[in-house]
Amino acid sequence: MGSAFESDAVARLRDAVSGTVYLRGDDGLAAEVACFDPTVIHDPEVVVAVATENDVAEAVRFAAENGLPVRVQATGHGSELPITDGLIISTRALDQLQIDGDTGFATIGAGLRWAPIIAAAAEFGLAPITGSSSSVGAVGYTLGGGLGPLARSHGFTADWVRGFRVVTAAGDIVTADASTNPELFWALRGGKGGLAVVTEMTLELVPLRTLYAGSIFFEGDAVEPAFRAWIDWSAGLADEATTSAVFLQVPDVEAAPPPLRGRFVLSVRFAYPGDPAEGEKLFAPLRASAAVYLDFVGEMPAAAVASIHNDPEQGSASWVRGLMLDSFDQEAGRAIYELVKPGSGSPFLAVEVRQIGGATARDTFDGTAVGGRESRYTLSTIAGDPATFAELAPARAAAISEAVADKISATTNVNWSVGLVEKAAFEKTWPPAVFDRLAADRAEWDPQRVFAFGPQ
Repeated sequence: MGSAFESDAVARLRDAVSGTVYLRGDDGLAAEVACFDPTVIHDPEVVVAVATENDVAEAVRFAAENGLPVRVQATGHGSELPITDGLIISTRALDQLQIDGDTGFATIGAGLRWAPIIAAAAEFGLAPITGSSSSVGAVGYTLGGGLGPLARSHGFTADWVRGFRVVTAAGDIVTADASTNPELFWALRGGKGGLAVVTEMTLELVPLRTLYAGSIFFEGDAVEPAFRAWIDWSAGLADEATTSAVFLQVPDVEAAPPPLRGRFVLSVRFAYPGDPAEGEKLFAPLRASAAVYLDFVGEMPAAAVASIHNDPEQGSASWVRGLMLDSFDQEAGRAIYELVKPGSGSPFLAVEVRQIGGATARDTFDGTAVGGRESRYTLSTIAGDPATFAELAPARAAAISEAVADKISATTNVNWSVGLVEKAAFEKTWPPAVFDRLAADRAEWDPQRVFAFGPQ
């Protein structure tokens, strides 16, 4: 950055915002843009830790005037690569939350995580359709679609959005909903980035107080038969129920739960938002499929939804790859088990197959840009040892992909994709017609490509 940029333009920006402006090298910059994965360290030219919607507008105008690409971060869960240029708008202080118990609508600030939303909604007997982790930022997750523990019964989280307030690339503050800027509203529900900076989201909540849900664990000789049983059982499961199966190679470390420490287990997750007796009946065949090691499936408050997957609340080094599949069968299951079982040399902490379909296959009446509705399963691999990230994890993930190559969907939802800086991967994130429509919308709302997203 030149001296004029530093002394004049930044001084004007600092005068215009009520939040904090950091330049590269300033104390506090690293902490403001710290990521969930601590090995991903951002070092952009400028960070604006916004305190108000107007701050966002000022930051966008500043970036546009000075030729800085803009990126947005709330929690840093989605960060995969270090950002070393441009301007980051940190929205974590935009944490306002209002719930209207009469309409069932929640107005959610761009910096909020799911945990406080879930807790506040529960006081009204309501629940948001969330992801598996309550520490993920609600807005960033939803912009990509959002697949959670209730996906088959309630669809993508984006299906429940009723409006946004955004700052455009021109620095204007506008509303996008079914009647105002409806095309932008369509694009924001699944289009993820390159359109505008969301400052506020209105989400419809659902009446839900309890679930029949949780996770069950199998170990040792019970793992393989339980997984095979899950494949057939899940294939015939009612749309009202959502399930996933994950192989966990739990490290022998103090931070791991003692019953799982140092073990290789299969965990099956299950969620049924209906009568507990019916949920128990639906889950019974899986429960009887093999010797159970630990069983935490039962009636629970809807507010405990994050306990179904028990995703870690503290970040750590991770290498993640995700795919979507058109189908899943015993042949695919056998191949994956051979590549992840004890003694196979697998580097993965977790290999998960998640069943979708049901409500995720049905778009809203007015349509959304969500990619991946045609798929019926997701497949994800997670490694935690940085020593494996360069070679072993990619090689084993490639072997798993090859084993299910005939089942890989043509489209992989943007929240499950990686390598979005690569043109080939980016173009597979939405069906061709949706991809082209989104490209046109981005060109209309951000003709100068102020917002960095996708291949540049």
